[in-house]
Amino acid sequence: MGGISIHGQVQKFGFSCGGDGIYVETALVDFYCKLGDMEIARKMFDEMAERNVVSWNSMLAGYLKSGDLVVAQRVFDEIPQKDVISWNSMISGYARAGDMEKASSLFQQMPERNFASWNAMISGHVEFGDIDSARSFFDAMPQKNNVSWMTMISGYSKCGDVDSACELFDQVGGKDLLLFNAMIACYAQNSRPNEALNLFNNMLNPYVNVQPDEMTLASVISACSQLGDLRFGPWIESYMRRLGIEMDGHLATALLDLYAKCGSIDKAYELFHGLRKKDLVAYTAMILGCGINGKAIDAIKLFDEMVDAQIFPNSITFIGLLTAYNHAGLVEEGYRCFTSMKKYNLVPSVDHYGIMVDLFGRAGRLQEALELIKSMPMQPHAGVWGALLLACRLHNNVEFGEIAAQHCFELEPDTTGYRSLLSNIYASGERWDDVKRLRKVTKEKGFSKIPGCSWMESA
Repeated sequence: MGGISIHGQVQKFGFSCGGDGIYVETALVDFYCKLGDMEIARKMFDEMAERNVVSWNSMLAGYLKSGDLVVAQRVFDEIPQKDVISWNSMISGYARAGDMEKASSLFQQMPERNFASWNAMISGHVEFGDIDSARSFFDAMPQKNNVSWMTMISGYSKCGDVDSACELFDQVGGKDLLLFNAMIACYAQNSRPNEALNLFNNMLNPYVNVQPDEMTLASVISACSQLGDLRFGPWIESYMRRLGIEMDGHLATALLDLYAKCGSIDKAYELFHGLRKKDLVAYTAMILGCGINGKAIDAIKLFDEMVDAQIFPNSITFIGLLTAYNHAGLVEEGYRCFTSMKKYNLVPSVDHYGIMVDLFGRAGRLQEALELIKSMPMQPHAGVWGALLLACRLHNNVEFGEIAAQHCFELEPDTTGYRSLLSNIYASGERWDDVKRLRKVTKEKGFSKIPGCSWMESA
C-alpha cells in the first residue's frame, strides 16, 4: 500500500513533472511491475512523456515475471537503445521457459556480454538437463565468476556426475560460501555423505575460514541422515546455537528427517509439532520415519491429516506409507494404498513395486508377488527380484526361488548373496545335489561364498 500511497502523492503534487519526472515515473512503473499489476504499469508507461532504458527494462522485467513471453518479446523489440540488462532479461526469460534455441539466438546477437549473459545460458542448459551444452558455454567464457563455477557444479550434481563437479571445484582459487554449499550439496544429494562431511570440516578450517549458513547445514544434516548416526543431531543443534543460526522450517524439517531415520521418533515429532507451517516435505519425512520404524498407525494418521489439509502426496510419501504397511504386515491395506496412487496422478516406480513384492512375499503370497513383477511396466531391478528370492527363502519355495535367483544372477552377476540364498533354499528342501552344483558353479566363477547372506536376510 505504501507505493500506491506515494503514487497518489505524486499525482496530487505533480512530482512527475519537470526534469526529474522520468525517474519518479519509472520508479512507479517498476513498483507496479513488481507488484504484478501489469495493467496499471502499462497505463503509466504509455502516459510517460519521456522514457529511458530503465523504464523499458522495468516493463520488460514485469512481463517476463508474469510469464508473458510474447508481450515481453514485443517490448524488447520496441526498446530504442537496448543495454546489456535488456538482453540478459530476455535471454533469461527464454532460458527459464526452456526455449534455449531462442535464448541462444539472442545471445549470439548481443553486441556485448557480461557475466550474467554467460551464466544465464549455462543455467538454462543446466536446468533442462543439457550438461554438455552448459559445459560448452562455460568453457567458452572469457572470464568466469563464482556463480559460473557454482552453476556448473550444481549441474553436474543434478546429473550424478560427482567426479566432474569435484574436478571443477578443485580448480577454483578463491572458494566462497556459494561454492562450498554447491559442492557439499552435490556430495549429500549423490549419496556420498562422508565426503560431504569432510568438505564441511575443511570449510571450518581456520586457514579457509568460510562461515556456514542455513543452506550449508541443511546439506550437512542430509549427509548425517544418510550415515544414520543419531549423535549428529544434538551436535548440529548445538552448533547452530553457537553460530546464532535460527532454526527455520527448512532446517527443522531436515533435522526431523535425521531423527526419524535414526529411530528417535519422539524427537522428530517434537520438531514436527514445532513447525509453524507443515508442508509436503515435513509430512513426508515424518511418514517415512514412522514407516521405517514400524509405526504404521502413526504413518497412516499423518497421511490422512496431510490430505485433509489439502497437501497432496508425492511418490516419496507413498514410499513411506507402503513401508509402514510392509513393516506391519498389512497386505490388503498396503495394496489398496499402492493402487490409490493413481488418484493423485502418481505412477508407481520400480521402488513402489519392490515394496509391494516384499509385502506379498513376506505374507507367503508368492504367486501374487510374481504376478505383480510380471505386470510391471518397467524393467524390474535386482532389488525387486531379490525381495521375491528372500521371501522364497523365508517360505522355502524352491520353484519360485529358482526363477527369482536366475533374474538376480543376470542383473547382478557379481553379487554372491543371491547364490547363498538359493543355496539355503535348496538346503531347506534337502536338495543336496543342487547345493553341491551351485557351490561348484560359484567356485568356478571365482566367487567367494557368503554363508547365510546375513545382510540380505536381516532386511
